[in-house]
Amino acid sequence: MLTWLQGPGDPLPDTALALPAGSEAPGLLAAGEDLSPERLTEAYARGIFPWYSAGQPVLWWSPDPRMVLPVAALHLSHSLRKTLRRFIAAPGCELRIDHAFARVIAACAGMQRDGQDGTWIQPELRDTYADWHRLGAVHSFETWIDGELVGGLYGVNLGKMFFGESMFSHRTDASKIALAGLVAFCRAEGIALIDCQQRTGHLASLGALEITRSVFESHLRTVVSEPPPRDWTYHRSHWMQLGLAENPLISSP
Repeated sequence: MLTWLQGPGDPLPDTALALPAGSEAPGLLAAGEDLSPERLTEAYARGIFPWYSAGQPVLWWSPDPRMVLPVAALHLSHSLRKTLRRFIAAPGCELRIDHAFARVIAACAGMQRDGQDGTWIQPELRDTYADWHRLGAVHSFETWIDGELVGGLYGVNLGKMFFGESMFSHRTDASKIALAGLVAFCRAEGIALIDCQQRTGHLASLGALEITRSVFESHLRTVVSEPPPRDWTYHRSHWMQLGLAENPLISSP
């Protein structure tokens, strides 16, 4: 039975109560309107996230299995590796963090996804993540070319965990460049896993895989209380984490 949260004081239920695989909505756990940063912190620390469409209540999910990207397992195809090398070497290309968060989440909300009618990033959800961003828990990784924002992603950081939320691309491979930058940053900061929530073929091609809910939650209990990264600046030296250090410019600040 779906749990209805009556107010901010109602705790989220045990994730074991989420609807099982094979049901009409596998992973659906609860419904309730509280979208405060406090509620989101409680939810993400337990592997629960909001996902709903216009006209629906706020729906809370905990899927099993869970799609994650181990940062050590990122797969860079030959063509993507070439793209990254060109991007790193070009003087007009730059990976930035939190330079244009509002534009990133707006662009993500405007992207059309296969099999989806409209966006899941509702206006009130955008406002809440913007508040949480100002509090330092939500970050954007951005692909810039010649002063133009051409792709990026945003997600949530708790301790040594990064929860990927959404990405967009206005040029070929621009979102993949941002994801590669995120992975490089996570490697440098000792963040071992990026949460991808649910399986997609695109993420699987980059090295993401499915793990059980219990394994995912066990990992969260270990890492979310650890100190988070202190410096959310992307340095060119971060690219060395991906073995892209042939160009001497990469090691410069």
